Amino acid sequence: MKLSKSIKVLGAVIAVAVLAAPSAVAAVSLTGAGATFPGPIIEACKAGYNKESGNTFTYGLGGSGAGRTASDKQTSLVNFSDTPHTAARDGVLHIPVVAGPIAVMYKIGNDKPLYLSPATIAGIFGGTITKWNDPKIVADNNRSVKETIFKTDGKGQDVKGKDGKPIVLKELTRKIRYTFPDKVIKVIYRSDSSGTNGNFTAALNGAAPEVWTKAGNNSFTTSFPGNINAVANLGRIVGASGSAAVSALAAKTPYSITYAESSYAKTNGLAIANVKNEAGNWQAPTSSGVSAFLGAAKISEKGIVTYDYKTTDPGAYLFGSISYALVDTKQKDAETAKAVKDLLSYLLDPKCPNTSPALEYTTITGKFRDVNLALIAKITA
Repeated sequence: MKLSKSIKVLGAVIAVAVLAAPSAVAAVSLTGAGATFPGPIIEACKAGYNKESGNTFTYGLGGSGAGRTASDKQTSLVNFSDTPHTAARDGVLHIPVVAGPIAVMYKIGNDKPLYLSPATIAGIFGGTITKWNDPKIVADNNRSVKETIFKTDGKGQDVKGKDGKPIVLKELTRKIRYTFPDKVIKVIYRSDSSGTNGNFTAALNGAAPEVWTKAGNNSFTTSFPGNINAVANLGRIVGASGSAAVSALAAKTPYSITYAESSYAKTNGLAIANVKNEAGNWQAPTSSGVSAFLGAAKISEKGIVTYDYKTTDPGAYLFGSISYALVDTKQKDAETAKAVKDLLSYLLDPKCPNTSPALEYTTITGKFRDVNLALIAKITA
């Protein structure tokens, strides 16, 4: 009898506790796939998103082509492509929530930055400049150069004015002198369908059309201005799939050069080039330089960005890139719709790039942010 009464009392206590406890909302597990470009910032920010929302986001790197395929087949919810998905299904939104630089990185036995003009970079990756001591590379790196230095906050992020543009702190002019080895340049490109390819080759065509004569393309070999299979290129121009792979291959290949997000250069011990812009300044791949570059870009009401590679903004870094989140306007239920909106809003929040300023992703502000918020508001159940 005493045992029975104890059980009844315990049951009553549990019942009261259950009634008093707040109703729990099940966490939403979001999945995504696609571009490697936003991968580092998603990795840096997802813990904060999880903490604030209680939801999780699992993202698989596979290239922009994989992101477009995942969107088409609806195998995941928040996919990324660094170039517009022109064949997307009706109801798929393009939301440009991540922006940062594509860095030109190399391994030649010295980690001080090279200074390369777009025409020189186009010649290197296009196969017409094949030696590190080519006169064009030598000329770029034995001269006076000017670069814009931007104001940053205590966390290393650029400080922007009311117009959304980064505030210039000062301009520096310096004389540089570089002696180059008489070595063959080993070019490493992205072999997968990649928005990094698309943006990099579009910039080469836009800034140096006389050298990179073909339009940008997500396939590097399709955009390549010559015959990539020519005997002189075999074994000298090679591909690897994904940013991690191209940077890792460059790290173990002496006298190599490649392109990827800045963070991959730092993790693989590769040096990074400053790139000449139309104003004649030589800018490093920083979040501030990308902000200055995007200041001249246009964005449609559908979120599609058109770049201006001939901008005369003195601080512009020309290999800036946007990554689009591909999401369906209509989600399966209200909880999923809210989780998706919360994730995209979190990626837009300054605290996301401030989580790891060294990655050089920029906070999206001004007209870009306004369009993003309007597009995110369209996501419903």
